[in-house]
Amino acid sequence: MRHGTIPGARGRVRPLSLLGDDPLREQCREVTDFGPDLAALVEDLFATMYAAQGVGLAANQIGLPVRVFVYDCPDDEDVRHLGHVVNPRLVETDGVVIRGPEGCLSLPGLEAGTERYDHAVVEGFTVTGEPVTVHGTGFFARCLQHEYDHLEGRVYADHLTGWRKRRLMRKISRTSWNR
Repeated sequence: MRHGTIPGARGRVRPLSLLGDDPLREQCREVTDFGPDLAALVEDLFATMYAAQGVGLAANQIGLPVRVFVYDCPDDEDVRHLGHVVNPRLVETDGVVIRGPEGCLSLPGLEAGTERYDHAVVEGFTVTGEPVTVHGTGFFARCLQHEYDHLEGRVYADHLTGWRKRRLMRKISRTSWNR
């Protein structure tokens, strides 16, 4: 494989937005320019995601409130899913609702049992403007829903209720990164 074909190989690692930073709560805007700046953003997203050892990353997690996310995530059968979606729409969620551990690069070191559907379908575009449809099951479906939520200004903590929510909020209040 040539060096240039590895996602993120030419990207730069950007600082992550953490819970409390405004871009995480913004409704992200549609991408209208499918030019070199978008390609560079996707490269930076991959580079940042890999540096932080994540499985997905949305543009607002590096401070840019635009509708783009990347992923390199296994499903429950350990099949690797690698790609990106520009202007994604979550067009289908169904199947069983499963509560599973969920973390986030914008809430480092924390996780909580979060309910998600075990099947999700996202439609959008590639960095070159080609239509793309991504089907996810299991853990990969969780990843797609999680990244889509970011673009809507939500984090996984917003799905929690009761004692799970209270426990996570206590943990957040004790973190060194919480401002």
